[in-house]
Amino acid sequence: MEINWDEVVEKGVRALPHKFRDKITNVAILLEDEPSEKVRRDEGLEESETLLGLYHGIPLSERGDWYGVGETLPDTITLYKLPILIEAGNNLEEIQRIVTETIWHEFGHYFGLGENEVQKREKKRI
Repeated sequence: MEINWDEVVEKGVRALPHKFRDKITNVAILLEDEPSEKVRRDEGLEESETLLGLYHGIPLSERGDWYGVGETLPDTITLYKLPILIEAGNNLEEIQRIVTETIWHEFGHYFGLGENEVQKREKKRI
């Protein structure tokens, strides 16, 4: 099965409510096969655990007047294709659902929500 990851990611981002999408700036969405050993260590993952996505950057709620002065690299949201494919069972509809939920989750971190708060809001959303 051939997957157009760019299209899947674009649909996932478009699923975010406009009121949030309009506030997103300086974020790059990256695709990698799976988390590196460094990411696994940094995130404290056990051998049997993995990640579907990861936000890295300065949350919007923590950006002060200094943010953007000079060269500012974008924050990143990395989506991990192999864990997503395994979770989805290679089903395109499931892949889209998981990518959309992962994008929503990681942008929650971008907006300054901690893991517990993101999970709590996810339960309300679903």
